[in-house]
Amino acid sequence: MSDDRLIVALDVPDALSGLQMAERIGDAVSFYKIGLGMLTGGGLALANELKQDHGKRIFLDMKLFDIPATIENAVRGLAQFGLDFLTVHGDPSVVTAAKAGAGGSGLQILAVTFLTSADRSDLDAGLIREGALPDLVAKRAARAFTAGADGVIASPHEAALIRALPEAVGKLIITPGVRPEGSSADDQKRIATPRQAISNGADHIVVGRPVWQAADPAAAARNIVATLP
Repeated sequence: MSDDRLIVALDVPDALSGLQMAERIGDAVSFYKIGLGMLTGGGLALANELKQDHGKRIFLDMKLFDIPATIENAVRGLAQFGLDFLTVHGDPSVVTAAKAGAGGSGLQILAVTFLTSADRSDLDAGLIREGALPDLVAKRAARAFTAGADGVIASPHEAALIRALPEAVGKLIITPGVRPEGSSADDQKRIATPRQAISNGADHIVVGRPVWQAADPAAAARNIVATLP
């Protein structure tokens, strides 16, 4: 039996590879993330097939960022596919436009706070204001919620801070940067185990390589779910 708190990132090269992986995993996973890396490899077609033909929930991780009119039009187009989650950057104007584009479609808009591959030195390089990263994440999350975001993307390290915000009542927290005990951190810098992430207040955890690179991806997914509180 699958647990949709686990979202598996299908960060594989193309739609055919993604479909083959989903078929190997079978009913061990009910929720998949499809991101920019697969966009030119048939990612939207795969998202639609997994949703319509296989009954999976789909998180489309596009991290959209543009002027409000463009965001609204782009999200309106994506909303027609009946998918579940879509990411945009957490700037309030972007979030508001994305919500307008989603309309009453049921597509939930998730705001990206700061990428889990970033640390304070990365923010300095990007000319982001001074301050401790967790505090900035919490403030950015609060503003995104006020702008209408259904949830936010943040590292497991900030999940508890965000969950404590008054603006977070009834909102979703989705945490990438999750690694099972003993797994490589890869390019992530702010990581935690699946159990820690859920205990910190996350509603969903995103795990990619530790599942799809495993010799038995279905068993790897079930092992992760078994650790969740």
